[in-house]
Amino acid sequence: MYKEKGIEADKITFEKLDYITLTEFFTWIESVRGCSASTKNQRLSAITSFSAYAQNRDFAAASVFRNSVNKIPMKKSQHKQRAILTRQEVTILLALPNDNRKISLRDKILLSLMYASGARAQEICDLTVGNLQLHQKGATLNITGKGRKSRRIGIPIACAILLKQYIEYKKISDKPERHIFSSQTHEHMTVSCVEGIFKKYITIAKKEKPSMFLAGSYSPHSMRHTTASHMLEAGVPLVVIKIFRSCISTVDSDLCGYFPRHG
Repeated sequence: MYKEKGIEADKITFEKLDYITLTEFFTWIESVRGCSASTKNQRLSAITSFSAYAQNRDFAAASVFRNSVNKIPMKKSQHKQRAILTRQEVTILLALPNDNRKISLRDKILLSLMYASGARAQEICDLTVGNLQLHQKGATLNITGKGRKSRRIGIPIACAILLKQYIEYKKISDKPERHIFSSQTHEHMTVSCVEGIFKKYITIAKKEKPSMFLAGSYSPHSMRHTTASHMLEAGVPLVVIKIFRSCISTVDSDLCGYFPRHG
């Protein structure tokens, strides 16, 4: 409104936000700003939400604005292909953290658990000692996901042993309220920290194995898709995969020797 029409923000009225102005705006962000179709759709969603709010506050003033927004369709956008790791790439990734450093040890266990459970980054951050129940065949994680919905996820014995030993190594076995994974500055790790860990080792892996890790842009969510893909390949029913109640036992049991002898 300011750059193209010279209208200051405090001079904008609902009457000025008509269908022609709105369509000009969406053409402008694509042709001039170079925004993608998905960005255009995000802007449209935000404006649509605001128009509903505005109409509820002042129906007469905002009705033209609201009706104009409702006439504008979403634009079809290409969905990015999900980056999925192969079994060999997972093995390489889990072997990268230096076993003799405390932080690298944490990274190895974190990456292993992400693959074994298929949990989201935020769910990994929120895990506490009390969320882990060990049994003979592995362990069960009580996870609180999106919408505060809780579910139980089984993980194989190799990963369960890793987690148990890591918790003992941190001396928090008797502290159910403590988070299993912490950053160097906070007891409760953040998603951005998980993203940094994942990006770090993916970058190293790409440098060491330039002929691999070519599926696209990897993120912590890539591990979740990888787990689901490998479960499907292993013959796990799709309905089970959707709720992530079990996972394939492909985490190498040799990982249990990675813990430094401590005391």
